[in-house]
Amino acid sequence: MKFVPLNNPHPFHSESGLKMEGHDPKEPEQLRKLFIGGLSFETTDDSLREHFEKWGTLTDCVVMRDPQTKRSRGFGFVTYSCVEEVDAAMCAGPHKVDGRVVEPKRAVSREDSVKPGAHLTVKKIFVGGIKEDTEEYNLRDYIEKYGKIETIEVMEDRQSGKKRGFAFVTFDDHDTVDKIVVQKYHTINGHNCGVKKALSKQEMQSAGSQRGHGGGSGNFMGRGGNFGGGGNFGFLRITFNSLIHFGLGFSNTIN
Repeated sequence: MKFVPLNNPHPFHSESGLKMEGHDPKEPEQLRKLFIGGLSFETTDDSLREHFEKWGTLTDCVVMRDPQTKRSRGFGFVTYSCVEEVDAAMCAGPHKVDGRVVEPKRAVSREDSVKPGAHLTVKKIFVGGIKEDTEEYNLRDYIEKYGKIETIEVMEDRQSGKKRGFAFVTFDDHDTVDKIVVQKYHTINGHNCGVKKALSKQEMQSAGSQRGHGGGSGNFMGRGGNFGGGGNFGFLRITFNSLIHFGLGFSNTIN
């Protein structure tokens, strides 16, 4: 484990290029990173770090700035050493930095950010790829570790009563949804399943309208040229027979 010397006044400053190493290699950076929106234009890397390091060790902290003017773009990113610290920070909200309430969200990669609905705030997920031998309690046992579940709907054919291979799960908090969908792969009852945000038709239409008019910074992992972007994206209508991202023929749309 290697640390930046404690006498370094700016151990995580974006322009210094110095970071602390020693995070769990089993936890990808994407799962340890938060997007922080709504920043004051006066907020610096140091003041952002000073606030969020209360909940854990930061391996990186940056306020995103215009490359030409160096003016703050009003958002930034903080990266913790482990997911547990991210969870602690999210549970500690609301957060106020430099006198302004900010909005932390779990960061998504550029690859994931272009997927429909990536930046929408919802409390319901679509779970696809559920096998016939999977019961509701199997879903509950796996999913409840992410957060408090309000309802689970395992979808069945109205006439035959046969399971249709997908379900909807509603949580009491939208951060739980962000936490579970940012993890790409899930194994439920021994089977690989796909998890996506679930939207109503009205939410899809609203998201589509926002996309057509462009959008804000989004919660992309924007650092080092590997990530970035902007805009809000809504779910495309996916029919039952379509091959969606997970290779499953199901709709993630709430009728």
